[in-house]
Amino acid sequence: MRARTIDLLVAAAVAVPVAGQIVSAGPGNVDALGIAFNTGTVVPLIWRRTAPFAIALIVMSMGLLTSAYEQPGQQLQYGALVATYTVADLAPRPWQRWSVLLGQCVLIPPGAIWIKHNTLPEFLFTLLLPIAAWMLGTVARLHRERADALAARAAELERQRSADAARAAAEERARIARDMHDVLAHAVSVMVVQAEAGPLVVRSDPDRAERVFDAIAASGRDAMAQLRRSLGVLRTAGDTPALAPQPTVAAIPALADRVRDTGLRVVVDVVGEPGPLPADAELAAYRIVQEGLTNTVKHAAATSAAVTLTWREDGLAVAVRDDGRGGPPSSGGQGLINIAERAAACGGSASAGPVEGGFLVTAWLPR
Repeated sequence: MRARTIDLLVAAAVAVPVAGQIVSAGPGNVDALGIAFNTGTVVPLIWRRTAPFAIALIVMSMGLLTSAYEQPGQQLQYGALVATYTVADLAPRPWQRWSVLLGQCVLIPPGAIWIKHNTLPEFLFTLLLPIAAWMLGTVARLHRERADALAARAAELERQRSADAARAAAEERARIARDMHDVLAHAVSVMVVQAEAGPLVVRSDPDRAERVFDAIAASGRDAMAQLRRSLGVLRTAGDTPALAPQPTVAAIPALADRVRDTGLRVVVDVVGEPGPLPADAELAAYRIVQEGLTNTVKHAAATSAAVTLTWREDGLAVAVRDDGRGGPPSSGGQGLINIAERAAACGGSASAGPVEGGFLVTAWLPR
């Protein structure tokens, strides 16, 4: 609808000088056939986008008849210029575009020199003006094709980025599932061991039996809470369980010591009184700090990093800040996706972004 409106406005703009020449023509210089020929250079422009080449042939033919008949003629072929621009811009086939240009280069010189008896400046103006219109149309077409190619490339890159992000999230969920397997296996193992010991002590040591059953209940409640938080996270086929103990918040200072071996200055600050966290949150805190420091070493070109663990009554706030260049990893930020996935898996949240003088990763892990 918008394109048709533009075409109507273009045709109206061309009609103004054409009508002016008809109105200003002297007595005896206008007749019905001359008006029809002039009209034929204007009205077809309404459909110039629908069939650029055909409309150009019609308009140029009417223009030739108008110039030859001169009842009245046109000092400048406005409609032909618009048709030439349209063909160069919108004609789907190269031969259509080139044939219009070559046709004008062949037909204009004889008419301008031997029929109109133009001077050299008039001849050059008559010849170069349609060539300029053709070149402008070509530039517009090339610019549009380049813009379309860039848009297609941007769309492809966006699809690729989305696919990479989805793949990274799926891989991280698989890693979380493996970690959760170890956490839950530990809880269930404790329950099994305590349950097996229960019958042996229930008659000989009732107090110890009570503690055994309390431990079983606590382990079961913890395991159920973790299962609810991790619902929907699936293990990948073929994975074997890892039986090694999983790192916790208490292992973060040792992690910082290992990172210092790379030459990065790392400071660990603990604010508040440390308290118990669910096993999955303990692991997530360690992994988030590990991922933040790893990104700092690999991508930030930093000289120092600060890890802050802020203990509150309802959970733990983790912050990793460096003095690097303050931008996300050039590889696409999969580590940041991993951090967000780990925090969300245990009911928390995480964010990351540049700050003044560096980059900051924060996470909240509830108890």
